[in-house]
Amino acid sequence: MLALLCGCSWFHRTKPVPDPTELIVTGAPVGSLLFVDGAQSGHATQASNRTQVLVVAPGAHTLEVKLTDIVVYRENTYTAPRSRVVITVLSGNRRN
Repeated sequence: MLALLCGCSWFHRTKPVPDPTELIVTGAPVGSLLFVDGAQSGHATQASNRTQVLVVAPGAHTLEVKLTDIVVYRENTYTAPRSRVVITVLSGNRRN
């Protein structure tokens, strides 16, 4: 009886994996690169309407959108644990 109870999956339930903290970036110019806190995140943007989802640690972050070496957009943001923050890149504008 004890062997049956030990093998039962009811006693070995796994903890659910928490949702990740994400920055969801839309509207980045074609060919631009995304940087979070100075480190490149993601690949070059193929289309300006393509959404990129970046998994980040909770806390304050600076998102920069660069074309070649020029910063075309910068935004400071805060992400709470397990939250999703949507950032819409406004062409030619900077928000600090």
